[in-house]
Amino acid sequence: MANDSMRPQDIAALLKIITYKGKKWLNKDLAGDLFLSTAEISNSLNRSMIAGLIDEEKKKVRKLALVEFLVYGLAYVFPQKPGGASRGMPTAHSHPFFSKFLVSDYLYVWPDADSDEKGYSVQPLYPAAVKAAKKDDDLYLLLALADVLRIGKTREKKIASSELKRLINESSH
Repeated sequence: MANDSMRPQDIAALLKIITYKGKKWLNKDLAGDLFLSTAEISNSLNRSMIAGLIDEEKKKVRKLALVEFLVYGLAYVFPQKPGGASRGMPTAHSHPFFSKFLVSDYLYVWPDADSDEKGYSVQPLYPAAVKAAKKDDDLYLLLALADVLRIGKTREKKIASSELKRLINESSH
């Protein structure tokens, strides 16, 4: 019997679909953009369909369901506690987007030897997230906002929730 439980890369796949903004895509496109195999994408979309986060054709994200899951469930299903100092790519409220909302003495990063920033390490939702985020600013922002929901405090989570709702609802599909 297959394991139908959601996996972290399933969230990345749904967020990546959001970045396509209604453009047609194939599983191989999603796989290439996320640095996952087509089999992983197929399994991911099946799990998301079972969870009610994507339609039966596995092409349209159920936006309201996804927002509810991210805001109310992500931190419980895929929790994260920041670790020690690391060089990496800024995430959570350390993403440049947040500079207009708050100033923090703490920098959070996804470990990445090629990045110049230093901060507390946060494990990304899935191993290839840094590579995928470097290729796609929209995906990078969505993943960073998701990380706020995983590690942030109340005020930060409120900002991230609002922005995620806006970005997901603006996507046209």
